[in-house]
Amino acid sequence: MTGQSPGCLGYPLRRDSSERAGRLEGLLGSYRRRLEALGELRRQVRRLEEQDAAHARRAAALEDELRRAAPARAELDTCRRQVQELQGRQAQAALEAEKWQFECGSLREKLEALLKDKERLVEERDALREANEELRCAQVQQSCLSQADAVLDSATSPADNLAAEILPAELRETLVRLQQENRGLCTQEAALQGQLAELQAQLDDSRRVRRRLDTQHRLSQQEVLELRGQLEELQQSLQEQGSRAEDAISSVLKEKLEEHLEKLNEAHAELQKKREHLEGLEPRADSAAAQRIDELQQILRQKDEDMRAMEERYRRYVDKANSVIRRLDPAPGAMGSLLGVQALRNQLQEKEAKLQYLEMDLAKTLSQREQEERLIITAWYNMGLAQQHCTSWDRSSPPGAPQSFLSQQRQAATARRGPPRLPRGPLH
Repeated sequence: MTGQSPGCLGYPLRRDSSERAGRLEGLLGSYRRRLEALGELRRQVRRLEEQDAAHARRAAALEDELRRAAPARAELDTCRRQVQELQGRQAQAALEAEKWQFECGSLREKLEALLKDKERLVEERDALREANEELRCAQVQQSCLSQADAVLDSATSPADNLAAEILPAELRETLVRLQQENRGLCTQEAALQGQLAELQAQLDDSRRVRRRLDTQHRLSQQEVLELRGQLEELQQSLQEQGSRAEDAISSVLKEKLEEHLEKLNEAHAELQKKREHLEGLEPRADSAAAQRIDELQQILRQKDEDMRAMEERYRRYVDKANSVIRRLDPAPGAMGSLLGVQALRNQLQEKEAKLQYLEMDLAKTLSQREQEERLIITAWYNMGLAQQHCTSWDRSSPPGAPQSFLSQQRQAATARRGPPRLPRGPLH
């Protein structure tokens, strides 16, 4: 048993060494895997450090850009405030200009009315001068006739009785008819003056509303142009800078500007709709005004024909009376016939004076009536525009919105008055 061979003893040693070598190889492999994982971790740490450094540089650059953008933002705010102040001043100046234009228009209308009154007074002065000259000629003719009547005889012809009976009756009927027409024209003139005052007030209101809307429309267009210019400037500045911070600011500004532009476009569309409503009302107002003008022109033509017929009738009567007076052949001692002829002449002179006065008064009344009818037609047209504007304004306003004091008063006055009517002149 003691005499074993060396090969038998070396076998366990080799087995132990092989086992140790296997364990060592396993440890070596695990160490290698750990080293590889450690290298990968080091590479990841290096990449993260690089990313961290890049983010730090990007943050520093963004902070620098924000610091540089802060003065530009402050400057933009100051520019915006200045633009708002300038827009307020411009709106105030535009309103003042509209007020001065309205006052200038009213003064121009007053000047035109005064010029028309001056022309009318000049015409009346010329007519009075002509009437005075005619009266002087009549007085001279009467003195000549009175001298010639001293040699007339006492015999009277049947034509004298005819002129004494028929002529005063015709003149009396003419005077009564003219007095009735004069009273009717006076009452009609008073009614027309009242309606004209109301229509003039409504006309002034409609003009003020339309001028205010036009001013707002112009201001909105100017604001749109200014905002578009600001938008173009901001787009250019954003293209030059091209940073994220300014991209965010520009997006906010773009949104605000787009909102403002949308609001302004909506206001412009509403104003355009109101303008189309007003333009659509014009043909109806024009047709009604044209019909009324035709009626008034027909009435005036009929009045002119009546005046011509009355003048011709008056001339025939005067010629007939003069022929009767010339045919008279009274005796020198017939005082009764002389007194009758003198009374007849006095009556004729009185009738002539009254007729001249009535003709002048009628011509003056007709001229005033024509002027008032033109003013009434214009007021009707403008009142239609104002009513259409009020209707469109009420439709555009929300149902639950409170009405203004002026609109409530207008509705109450319209409900009390009803639709206004134009009185027509008497037809003869």
